[in-house]
Amino acid sequence: MKNKLTYSLLLLAGVGLLLWMVLPRLLVPEPTKQGFTAYRMVAHAMGGIDELTYTNSYEAFVVNYEKGLRVFEVDLLLSSDNKLVARHEWGQGFTQMLGQQETIEEELQGAVWSHNEFKEAKIKGEYEPLDWADIVELMELYPDVYIVTDTKQTTPEEIQEIFTQIVEQTKERQPELLKRVVPQIYNRDMWEPVQAIYPFDSVIFTLYQTHETDKEVVQFAKEKQIAAITMSETRANAGLIADLKRVGVVSYVHTINDPELIAKFQRMGAYGFYTDFLAEEDIAENAGWFSNWLP
Repeated sequence: MKNKLTYSLLLLAGVGLLLWMVLPRLLVPEPTKQGFTAYRMVAHAMGGIDELTYTNSYEAFVVNYEKGLRVFEVDLLLSSDNKLVARHEWGQGFTQMLGQQETIEEELQGAVWSHNEFKEAKIKGEYEPLDWADIVELMELYPDVYIVTDTKQTTPEEIQEIFTQIVEQTKERQPELLKRVVPQIYNRDMWEPVQAIYPFDSVIFTLYQTHETDKEVVQFAKEKQIAAITMSETRANAGLIADLKRVGVVSYVHTINDPELIAKFQRMGAYGFYTDFLAEEDIAENAGWFSNWLP
């Protein structure tokens, strides 16, 4: 009898401890989902195509749009003649990875290309590279699409030039499209220059280039009303994600292509994910009912 009583007390204590840990998190309201945050999946570099990543190509966009994705991250660089193009990096190794070595002269493969050289070098001989004008046209043709910028050049001068081109070229086509352009910033200092060029509706703070503490990230996100924080697998932690949720900010983790990892980070409280190959539906039921209890 004494053993049964002891067991019951221990069981009650365990349940009480679990409730003490979980109940405060249940009381944290879900941040309001609007704009691009209505979607949980972000197509990384326009999404993968035929097991190839980082193409930022028209065909990758179409394939992933047809899979149901509506938020597309795109890598952006300035060409040698100062035109804004969708490319992750310049360099011979990257050129070979995209199968463009046959169409670009060897001495140019490790150089910064001109706009014409970039546009003429089809990826794997078949996929169409995009510049910003092409992306604006896609936004016009697909009115439910959001574009997340990943600007690969980050000096103040480069940021000024890149976002000035983004705003001017988009306005020339249709100013309303800027409501669906979501800049990613890489540090707190980048906020003011970008917003001075144009007051974007939503901004993402991505953490892979910053050494800000979790506390500093949360404070900045709250102060500037950042729409979302994006973090790597190694930076993601339940405490940061919960604190962001408390100030109304959703968390995305990059770049995830494994449904089991999706489930792991959902249990941690992550809201969405950057991906090469998964679809919006792949996030729906991975984590089970308990993940919905956690912030």
